[in-house]
Amino acid sequence: MTGTEHLLYPVGRVESPLTDPAAAPKQGDEGAPEAWLVFDAAYARALDGLRPGADVLVLTWLDRARRDVLAVHPRGDVSRPETGVFATRSPHRPNPVGLHRVRVLAVDGVRLRVADLEAVDGTPVLDVKPVLDGER
Repeated sequence: MTGTEHLLYPVGRVESPLTDPAAAPKQGDEGAPEAWLVFDAAYARALDGLRPGADVLVLTWLDRARRDVLAVHPRGDVSRPETGVFATRSPHRPNPVGLHRVRVLAVDGVRLRVADLEAVDGTPVLDVKPVLDGER
């Protein structure tokens, strides 16, 4: 389906003390600070039902990633063999969609305080989905 376009509209953005992608943890459970997900007021109703303590999946658009990368050394370790990006968590990929499992710490209007988010400040948020029981 090369050449087919699909439009995605961010519903919010990340507010985080992380500003440099190179200095950010590679995964949320590797020392990521607490951060805010700030949603456009038009999506306030979509946040109904989210509560502190809930685990959610946040989908982001990794807007600083390269889209022309098809293979990487996992975790940037050149001693490891080059691997196709679909078999890695590299942010650099044809469609740089980030997938982050986070815990909701607080809900304040159109803002969610979350733990374990490794996305950098300003990253567009595409969607939020609840983690289902038994999901890893």
